[in-house]
Amino acid sequence: MPWPDPITLRGEHARLEPLSQQHRDALVEAVKDGELYKLWYTAIPQPENMAKEIDRRLGLQAAGSMLPFTVFDADGKIVGQTTYMNIDATNRRVEIGSTWYARSAQRGRLNTQCKLLLLTHAFEQLNCIAVEFRTHFFNHQSRRAIERLGARQDGILRSHQVAPNGTLRDTVVYSITAAEWPTVKTHLQYQLNDKPR
Repeated sequence: MPWPDPITLRGEHARLEPLSQQHRDALVEAVKDGELYKLWYTAIPQPENMAKEIDRRLGLQAAGSMLPFTVFDADGKIVGQTTYMNIDATNRRVEIGSTWYARSAQRGRLNTQCKLLLLTHAFEQLNCIAVEFRTHFFNHQSRRAIERLGARQDGILRSHQVAPNGTLRDTVVYSITAAEWPTVKTHLQYQLNDKPR
């Protein structure tokens, strides 16, 4: 039996549903908002490759190494994707990653809500001992967002991967442990309620 099981996670500002090819057209429209796939330091699917990317993620789900979600905003509009990935059931660890949001969905409550939903499920239902986040050294926006969550930097994997453009990626690794979760949860709930509407 795969771990974790597909599930829908709901909050006031976002809903995460198991990824499906039925979401393809709306995800194509979302990825066009801001053309984030043009950023050299991140791997966001181009509109014409969305069906292939959904198949890739669902294939990794079938293999037991990923649980992909489609992200809906408070109005029920599809605005991006996120995943549990690099799943390690034996050691009860997951990474939250392969996340992107349409530009119009950024800088509000959506990301905080998504991370709160995913972290709450990971620590309180899946009994994870740690949750990781990884990003490109040069993805400063992502690094700041991860740090705002309350995750701590574990280190930098230097020359960790070869990027599609041939450059070497230094990967910054962060994590939140089960012992840290109660404080991080309080912090995220405060952020969610404190952000301007």
